[in-house]
Parts: sequence; structure tokens; C-alpha cells
Amino acid sequence: MRFPFPVVEWNGEAVRLIDQTRLPGEVVFRDCRDIDQLCRAIETLVVRGAPAIGVAAGYGLVLSWWLGRVAGEDLPALIDRLARDRDRLAATRPTAVNLFWALERVHGVAAEAGETVTLGEVLLAEARAIHTEDIAMGRAMGRAGQALLPDVGAVLTHCNAGGLATGGYGTALGVVYAAKEAGKQISVFADETRPLLQGARLTAWELQSQGIAVTVLPEGAAATLLRQGRVDAVITGADRIAANGDVANKIGTYPLAVLAERHGVPFYVVAPSSTVDLATASGDLIEIEQRDPAEVHGYGGERFTPAGVEAFNPAFDVTPAELITAIITERGVLRPPYGRALTLR
Repeated sequence: MRFPFPVVEWNGEAVRLIDQTRLPGEVVFRDCRDIDQLCRAIETLVVRGAPAIGVAAGYGLVLSWWLGRVAGEDLPALIDRLARDRDRLAATRPTAVNLFWALERVHGVAAEAGETVTLGEVLLAEARAIHTEDIAMGRAMGRAGQALLPDVGAVLTHCNAGGLATGGYGTALGVVYAAKEAGKQISVFADETRPLLQGARLTAWELQSQGIAVTVLPEGAAATLLRQGRVDAVITGADRIAANGDVANKIGTYPLAVLAERHGVPFYVVAPSSTVDLATASGDLIEIEQRDPAEVHGYGGERFTPAGVEAFNPAFDVTPAELITAIITERGVLRPPYGRALTLR
């Protein structure tokens, strides 16, 4: 699997992103030429998906260096700028741990620089390494996960956990891509994923572009699909995995896990080890981002709800570890109990 264009890249003077708010209608690229633009792009889901946000933030610190160098700042001033911009980027979205991991990793190499040019070189090398490793991890997770699927079958997924959500390959959808590469015939049922329709807009578009059969359904139809025995596995990504194996992912993931258990269908979570947060003991301690109620009230500039009603719009929910059949990372397939397995990841 490979897109004919990059999802995230550094073009020498800007962080270039596919504007995912414009898909599937048109493929538009947005060049973020300052940190405010990049922060806004992350907050408004121009770029989204935990690994992709991490990659973008890593390149964001390269952008920070570039702006400081253009402004003629000396090395101490550049180091101060990097720290400020790291904190600004970290404040954009609270739940996806990959964001903080990537920022700390790229910022951490700044101490190796002895001059302004060297600083830019080490930052860019680290950001590119994160990007390259993300794609490689996606392929490794895909190979491990596809072994759990039948030669012919169907999976149900939620939100978008493919190339658009990562450096360019995928987590949950990476399993589907790897299955295809292995000669298996796997079709996908994609939840719409309200309120912003990442499944209907992004997953369906991405799978179609890769020649994989996909059927979109409203979340409310998932129970019927599972009851009819038409799904061999439910596969999702993750934005944060607590030390005990609890998983934070796009809102609507938790009920899918409950339904999968009720109907005896395996529920798999696919995420790189950078998504594991051993400092957070359980899902109860994960901060859940609350997004603008306007996302629930309407879409595409049109309001659907009556004036004066309120809306509840958490971006994520937490799936307890006991509902998860396996967690798949680039290290392989982890089975419960997850505490020790994740520690040894």
C-alpha cells in the first residue's frame, strides 16, 4: 500500500499536510509556515490520527528552527524558541500520547547541537527518523495482525486508522493492507464515525483508493452486522494505551468492544509502542478531549439541531482491557494480561 502523495512532509520551509477536512471531495495540500498555522491544523483535524500528529509535530520543531534562523536568532535564542513551540504544539490535543512522545524525542536531540546549522540538521534527522520508523512499524504491525485473519473474510473498523492517520501505511487498516499483500481477500465494514464522519469520508476513500472492498454503515447498524455473523474481527487503532491495557480511541470504540464480546467476535487494537503510556496506570486517568459542540449540532456549515439545545462531544472513549482480545504492536501480538506484556514491549 502506498499513496501517490505524502500525508505529512517537511518541504524545506513549511510542514505540508493533506487537508483531511476536504476529503473525499478534493485532495488539497496545506503548507503550515508558522507554528500558529500548524497548531491550528492539528486542532481542526486538518491532520489527525495519533501517529500522524506525532510526525507532524516532529516536523513542527524543524519549522521552529527554520523560523528562528530566518529571523537571525543565535543558538540560545533558538533553543528557547524550540522549548516554547514544543509546549505550544503539546497543548493542541490532550489525549493522543504520540504527540508528546514525538515532541520530546525531537526536542531531546537539541542538546547535541553546537551551532545553528547543526541544530537544524539533528532536528530534521530525528523528525525524519520518526516518520520512517512509523511506516516501518505500520508494516510490522500489519504483518503480525494479518496472521489473525482468515483467507477470506470481513472486518469492522471505526474512524480512520490507515495511511491518513499515520506516516503513510496505517495501524488497523495496515492489517488489511498486509492481508491483501499476503493474498487474502478481506473486505471492510467502516463505521461512519460521527460527528465528523472519519469512517465515511476518510476510511472509505482510502480503502477505495487501494482497491479494497468497503461498505459504510452508521454506528447503530454495527450490532445487526455482528449478530448476523458477517464480521470476522473488529479492528481499531488507539490514541493512548494505559499500562493496564485500557485503550483510549475515537468515541464509539467502547460500544463496539462490548458488542464484539456479546457476539463472540475478536476485538483487536493495533498501535505502535509509542502509543503505550506506562505512566498512566489505567484508562480512568486518561484525559479525554472535549471538542466544540458545534461539531454535533451540524456539518458542512449547516445546523441540524434546534436552537438552544446542548451537545455533548467527547472526542474519545476508553475501552477496558478485559474487552480486548489482543493488542498488536510492531513487536507482535500481545495477549492478556496486558500489564506485563506492555512493560516488555
